[in-house]
Amino acid sequence: MKRVVVGLSGGVDSSVAAYLLQKQGYEVIGLFMKNWHDDSVTISNECPWLEDSNDALLVAEKLGIPFQTVDLSEQYQEKIVDYMFSEYEKGRTPNPDVLCNREIKFDVFMKIALSLGADYVATGHYCRKGEIEVDGKKVYQLLAGADDNKDQSYFLCQLSQEQLSKSLFPIGELTKPEVREIAAQMDLVTAEKKDSQGLCFIGKVRLPEFLQQKLQAKEGSIIQIDKNNSVYNEEKPTFNSEIEALVFESKSISYTPEMGKLVGKHQGAHYFTNGQRKGLGVGGTTEPLFIIATNVVTNTIYTGLGSQHPGLFKKALFIEKSEVHWIREDLTLANGETMDVMARIRYRQPLQKATLHQFENGMYVSFKESQSAITEGQFAAWYFEDELVGSGVIS
Repeated sequence: MKRVVVGLSGGVDSSVAAYLLQKQGYEVIGLFMKNWHDDSVTISNECPWLEDSNDALLVAEKLGIPFQTVDLSEQYQEKIVDYMFSEYEKGRTPNPDVLCNREIKFDVFMKIALSLGADYVATGHYCRKGEIEVDGKKVYQLLAGADDNKDQSYFLCQLSQEQLSKSLFPIGELTKPEVREIAAQMDLVTAEKKDSQGLCFIGKVRLPEFLQQKLQAKEGSIIQIDKNNSVYNEEKPTFNSEIEALVFESKSISYTPEMGKLVGKHQGAHYFTNGQRKGLGVGGTTEPLFIIATNVVTNTIYTGLGSQHPGLFKKALFIEKSEVHWIREDLTLANGETMDVMARIRYRQPLQKATLHQFENGMYVSFKESQSAITEGQFAAWYFEDELVGSGVIS
């Protein structure tokens, strides 16, 4: 009998995952990961992780499976939280959920599970795992979840073959309503529970308040750039090579305060991110203001009016060589090669037609249509149909 350790989070998805594995004849063990215990930063006096671990325990009792809590807050602090602060400080926007999966759930947590004699680790992610043979070797595929509204393959875009080989995704074939129905039939305490929002670890923390503990507030200017600014109408140069064109398409415009007008003040450029429109506190504009650039060195935020402002759009992005990651190692591009893919630059974004261009120093991803708010530090992921084959950090 194969042994599976399920990461029980206290939510409905992982609860149903545990039940389905049990039904399939696995020996199931439930583990709850405690990733955070600094109560000074939760917003309300609710203590979400206590409530969640309690729900996880009740589910384990209902299913009659062994259950324990593992405290990973130290590793979490070091691998996720410290990394997030240092990225925000540099003016980049990290994705804690992608990192949490790569560094915690499918690494630290997986090692604990394997030390308990587990054959697999299972989570309540909406994605599927495939197996194919390439040149006589077994290769694992990360496939989108069957529920289009809920597909979470993007969050697992940094997993390796090794991690996938030991992973199971029991609810990947189901839709959210089906999962809730199973939970209700089984009378699981989590059946009606709302989907968790916010950072994957801290419970109900608003990001700026979380960041303010480490990153000092300092007042700076909010500058508005007119959409007809000459910087958007520059003649496109003629390029002598493909790489020159890609460098041009992917580079960010360097704004200066003289290019626009002062429309307000902010409390720190490092709290803000490209494409953001809430939290600026500038009123009286005909359309919402969107952030088109932040400069943490000069502590300035540049904004544009409306979601179609030219400052939001770019046709290409760059990924440093060391940050290019292939789940399907057999598909890795050699220097000078290109590949047509479907790609997304954030969770929930519909897939976009794109081409990968691998060069000596890294990879350019060029899109058929211009993309809004390509953001440094976020992950670009690329797919063949419903298979996620690789990803990388936008530089």
